[in-house]
Amino acid sequence: MIELRNYQAKAIGEIRNSYRLGHRAPLLCAPCGAGKTVIFAHVVAGARARGTKVLLLAHRIELVEQISAALTREDCPHGFIAAGYEFVPGHDVYVGSVFTVAKRLDAFTPDLTVVDEAHHCVSRTTWGRVVQAYPQAKILGVTATPTRLSGEGLDQFFDDLIQGPTHDELIRQGYLTPVRVYAPPTVDTEGMHTRYGDYIAAEIIDRCDRPTVTGDCIEHYRRYTEGARCVVFDVSREAAHKRAEAFRAAGFAAECIDGETPRDIRTLAVAAFRAGRIQILVSVDLISEGFDLDAIEVGICLRPTKSLTLWLQQAGRILRPLQGKTCAVLFDHAGNVFRHGLPTESRSWSLAGAAKVAHGDLDRRSLRTCPTCFAVSPAAALVCRSCGAIFPVQPRKVAEVRGSLEELSADALILKRKRKEQGSAQTLSALIDLGKRRGMKNPYMWAHHVMRGRAAKRRIG
Repeated sequence: MIELRNYQAKAIGEIRNSYRLGHRAPLLCAPCGAGKTVIFAHVVAGARARGTKVLLLAHRIELVEQISAALTREDCPHGFIAAGYEFVPGHDVYVGSVFTVAKRLDAFTPDLTVVDEAHHCVSRTTWGRVVQAYPQAKILGVTATPTRLSGEGLDQFFDDLIQGPTHDELIRQGYLTPVRVYAPPTVDTEGMHTRYGDYIAAEIIDRCDRPTVTGDCIEHYRRYTEGARCVVFDVSREAAHKRAEAFRAAGFAAECIDGETPRDIRTLAVAAFRAGRIQILVSVDLISEGFDLDAIEVGICLRPTKSLTLWLQQAGRILRPLQGKTCAVLFDHAGNVFRHGLPTESRSWSLAGAAKVAHGDLDRRSLRTCPTCFAVSPAAALVCRSCGAIFPVQPRKVAEVRGSLEELSADALILKRKRKEQGSAQTLSALIDLGKRRGMKNPYMWAHHVMRGRAAKRRIG
């Protein structure tokens, strides 16, 4: 049996209590690295002991294998419904690739369906279709990011949100490491278009697959973290292979892995990275959701995205503790920290839709860069959270120079973000809610004033 941490035991108790209270489908939300697989493996082992038939769903073979290993540690026999594995009838528990299960819905009928990375579970996705195929089954979902790019809620499938420990709690207890974020002004997204809510892939590749971008990320890695094991979150297979070659040309041991890399090659590359024989591992949409690799000390993010889920999932990969690792380092060349906030900041989640920043944290979404060490801190900070340097009372803006970090005007960032938030609040109720979150004395009067101003502008136009 796996030895549980206190907060994991608490989460298991809350899941069981949710079912006792009559809920059919609780959703556990906990940060990357909190041990969600350990939690649901323990729940599944207990359910099997009571005669419950369980199907666990994951979407990558690495995740299927991680779940299998956790079940084995819980002394829970199980079979597989996944490509590359023989289906052996007669088990009470099966670990399935969601895409394989979708083609073999009659292979097994569960009493409980466990959905890993449950933010994918909406009606139009493969996850949703598989879950709907077993209407008699209870559901358990787990995710670090219960939100979708579209803002669509998860309440079609889940009826109770269980909020696990926060990043701060896990960092204080030593289960995650603090993170220091650098934000080099490398990738310019000005004028980029969006499709389905995120930047268009071809435009991302055009902006990011450039020698100047590669040069900047190599230079910053060399300057601040040379020798540390680093994962690069890249934008395309072609760009990733060129990036790995550039790191090798700069004298670093680097390899590239993606979804099309043969499994045995991926396994060897990850093992060499864990052992320290490889310093740089360049990845495309592989080392993100659910991928457990505690050897990562540094992350380089080159992909600009409007997806909070993608940002948090990638940033979460580098927060796992490691002997001798006192702090993770994240180079955000794509400026995602300014779109979504620091990866460890508090967020208030809801099954109904998009996440909101926890009350009182609104201004923390605006950030400033330290003029001494160039690390990112919340705009409200009076001193740099990395080096302790005192921030100037009147921030100044310095010109961007290749290979250096840009100092940001806190006032300008706050004003820009507030204008964007106000523009996104299109209804009176949304404006009132925004006013409340900003701590206004009379959010109702302010909201009516804004609506009257908009109406007057439309009449003039």
